[in-house]
Amino acid sequence: MLQGFWFGVIAVLWAGFFLLEGFDFGVGMFLPFAGGEKEREQALRAIGPVWDGNEVWLLTAGGATFAAFPEWYASVFSGFYLAFALLLVGLIVRGIGIEYRGKARTAQGRWWCDAGVAVGSYLPALLLGVAFANFIRGVQLDSNHVMTGTFFDLLTPYALLGGLTTLALFGFHGSVFLRLRTEGAVQETAAGLAKKLAVPTFVLGGAFLGWSLAYRGGWVAELVAVLIVLALVAAIRALLLGRAGWSFAASGLVTVLVPVFVFACLWPNVLPANNGSRFSLTAHVASSSHYTLTVMTIVALIFTPIVLAYQAWSYWVFRARIGVAVDKPGEGLTGRARKAASGVDQPAAPA
Repeated sequence: MLQGFWFGVIAVLWAGFFLLEGFDFGVGMFLPFAGGEKEREQALRAIGPVWDGNEVWLLTAGGATFAAFPEWYASVFSGFYLAFALLLVGLIVRGIGIEYRGKARTAQGRWWCDAGVAVGSYLPALLLGVAFANFIRGVQLDSNHVMTGTFFDLLTPYALLGGLTTLALFGFHGSVFLRLRTEGAVQETAAGLAKKLAVPTFVLGGAFLGWSLAYRGGWVAELVAVLIVLALVAAIRALLLGRAGWSFAASGLVTVLVPVFVFACLWPNVLPANNGSRFSLTAHVASSSHYTLTVMTIVALIFTPIVLAYQAWSYWVFRARIGVAVDKPGEGLTGRARKAASGVDQPAAPA
């Protein structure tokens, strides 16, 4: 029972990562199309307060996998090591680009930071889709559940389709996010890019879902696939109608359901073998002891609500739209912010 619970918890952690880090990747992928330097700065300011917190979902998913299913963790890293190393490099380069852009003193320095953010967004977005596609397709395992294939064995047409699917989905999700969170030229450019990505995302996503169900799945996976298609159609329709909030909510639902679909296809396996079902690694074989899972469950039930409450609070604090970058105090601000910058309606200094 606890094996199934933690399998579901890890699926939820990946769903949270896809939802939150998905639009972070999309914003980074948007930078080459943003326009000038101020537009790129404005786009990055939209994720500035939250991007590093969003990465915690990936760390938690990895840690939960290591603690709850150590053999699954070991088997995956035995064959996906290079792919995960490239994923880590992408995340590091992206983080460096975001953190040091504001400290760069030249336009060339800021350009290199923007390039690092873009590369560090495209690469993980592609690799995540390739990895999840290989989980569904299955990998070559020996009797000790060690992967025997090479990195290039993972780059099958189906796996590359999975990579292109997550690439397009995150690009669409990030563009819809910027349409909701920014103002001015960035908002208009993001809306236009989201509309251009709508059809490729739908086509690639539909092809990936169909091909995945041909490999494995059941009625739960089929139901989730239908929900993904309906949510994507709703996101595109809301975007065309100019309803940014509803479009982002629907695209967010799509990103949440994609990992759920993958995990629904896997159960009761955690790592299927394509060279014979007898070599597949199941959740019950890969799991930790009952005592370990019990302690983990108690800790998770206590601290997870606290973490979720804190992250929800941080998003509420930084909920305002991001305006155009300014050069002078008060320029580009609206309403109360402009009054505060100009000194209007401020209390007089005491005599």
